[in-house]
Amino acid sequence: MTHPDDTQSYTPTAGWRELLGPKNLGASTVLAGGVALYATNEFLTISLLPSTVAEIGGQRLYAWVTTVYLVASVVAATTVSAVLTKVGPRGAYLGGLGVFGVGSVLCAVAPSMEFLLLGRVVQGAAGGLLAGLGYAVINSALPQSLWTKASALVSAMWGVGTLLGPAAGGLFAQFGSWRWAFGLLAVLTAAMAALVPFALPGRTDGVTRPAADRIPVWSLMLLGAAALAISVAGIPRNLALTGGLLALGVALVLVFLVVDRRTSASVLPPMAFRPGPLKWIYLTLGVLMAATMADMYVPLFGQRLAHLVPVAAGFLSVSLAAGWTISEITSASLTRTRVIVTVVAGAPLVMAVGLGIAAVSQFEDASGLLVAVWVVALMITGAGIGAAWPHLSAWAMGSSDDPAEGRTAAAAINTVQLICGSFGAGLAGVVVNLTDRGDATAARWLFAVMALLAAFGCVASYRASRGRVAS
Repeated sequence: MTHPDDTQSYTPTAGWRELLGPKNLGASTVLAGGVALYATNEFLTISLLPSTVAEIGGQRLYAWVTTVYLVASVVAATTVSAVLTKVGPRGAYLGGLGVFGVGSVLCAVAPSMEFLLLGRVVQGAAGGLLAGLGYAVINSALPQSLWTKASALVSAMWGVGTLLGPAAGGLFAQFGSWRWAFGLLAVLTAAMAALVPFALPGRTDGVTRPAADRIPVWSLMLLGAAALAISVAGIPRNLALTGGLLALGVALVLVFLVVDRRTSASVLPPMAFRPGPLKWIYLTLGVLMAATMADMYVPLFGQRLAHLVPVAAGFLSVSLAAGWTISEITSASLTRTRVIVTVVAGAPLVMAVGLGIAAVSQFEDASGLLVAVWVVALMITGAGIGAAWPHLSAWAMGSSDDPAEGRTAAAAINTVQLICGSFGAGLAGVVVNLTDRGDATAARWLFAVMALLAAFGCVASYRASRGRVAS
């Protein structure tokens, strides 16, 4: 195993012009587009739900529209390595995009909430695969000098989805055309599928690990059950039930780690359980992602505390995405290893500062000045995760000289992201549900708890970065 960062003062990278140039534009578009479809669909649906329920009913299943999507995504994310081994990058993307298109059509024609949930399960299964492929195919579709910038481009699509989803959903809902929103997703999916045969290789050379041919069934079941328990934990207002579900989710994840370590067909690469930085890289990514889940309540508090109209409150949450995207693009252009290591090690602290500012600025009847403070605080929060994400992703992808293990390490980035997002969402639900009113007190506690969680990530980010600068 080799790490260029261990022996060089500079990290060799190529420029954005090469990544987005004629040679790599097709691959870059497909890799980023798959993640963009997943992220945009998630936030688009949240914006459409009020109009959807008004037409087809199903208020009691409101929260499950997001829950089943997330659970299906987590389960599908564990199959990325096996799917790639069986059918290659081209076949994996064509299959994922095809299923996503079918799910979008099912949502568009849904006559009832139960039918819509079916469409969301199909979308989530395909979306989890596409989001995982966005990272896993980078090291086979692009040269190593572009991995960091490609990781930044792919993960920046989460920020793009946070921006486009609420905007598009709000527009379609405004004109009473929520079904057309899902129809548009189906059209975009078909257009991207047409590009795949020209942009991606049919097979990945050098993959010989037999275990990669098998689906990690037990690990998949445990992760799916954990994601379900944690996602549902944010729904009830009974504190004991919520705490029990969270505890069950944590227990299932611990069992998953034991099982995954011992099985030959695994979700995480074997080296994640051995001495080395990979487990700390995953933990850092997971903590950062979990802390960002405070953003899901920003529109709610924007309406309740600052009395913003729904559209304005929805765009308030875009502040975090903007900070994430700008910081990520800037950070991906860094080449000096010592600077990169410092940025990654300090990223959780930056997030903690932003969330802390948000916590102390939550008041009833907030003025325009306070709203401006919230925007700055959320941008700082996003800047923290954006600064570290591309480098942590590239470090994970380059953690092994074995192509199969390296690909598993890359695919696991998305699995870690999704499962820790589930934890963060469940934790956010617990904190907000401590009060029935969802007032400024709940907002303060939410941001404060997430700030503490982000600060805890400093330990992991330090361990992930240690040893990457030549002494």
